[in-house]
Amino acid sequence: MLLRNAARTHGRHPAGTGLRAGALAVVVAAALVSCTQASSGGGPDANAARTVGSVENADRAEREAGEAEPAAAPSPGPALVRDAFATLQATLNETCTPGAGDCAYFLGRVTRELTELDESMRADTKGPGHFKEPLADLKALFDKVGDDRSEAHLEKHFSEIVGTRDGITAWMQAHPDDYR
Repeated sequence: MLLRNAARTHGRHPAGTGLRAGALAVVVAAALVSCTQASSGGGPDANAARTVGSVENADRAEREAGEAEPAAAPSPGPALVRDAFATLQATLNETCTPGAGDCAYFLGRVTRELTELDESMRADTKGPGHFKEPLADLKALFDKVGDDRSEAHLEKHFSEIVGTRDGITAWMQAHPDDYR
């Protein structure tokens, strides 16, 4: 008793108090587990069976999903039209001077951004009919420019490339639901 009282006078609790608290926590936890199992309709064996069944079902579902996946990449959705338009808009404050040798990057980038916007509009869930005007403008541009992406060739079509970019930007801004 003397040791116990000495420990209390120095602000410390004897080890027996900690053990009693730990034992009480174990008893309460066991009671909660028992109540939970009773209310859920099963004990440890039922939980194990459910876990094994769930894992087997998840494995089977994953295998079936893997078999059903198409080999082709998924087509772009509406968010991609927004993203493609955002990258095109990033070129609005850029320009070059045809003949000065500084147009390769700028015209190549604008042409690439227009190509990506064309592809995303065609694949959009709203259908190409929704983007009829910008797709017609893009087709006219691509028919003129063709496949040649050399700086000299793109410089010849500078006005058409920049004009198409600006026209599509105006159309998209009049249709904010397509890019916001």
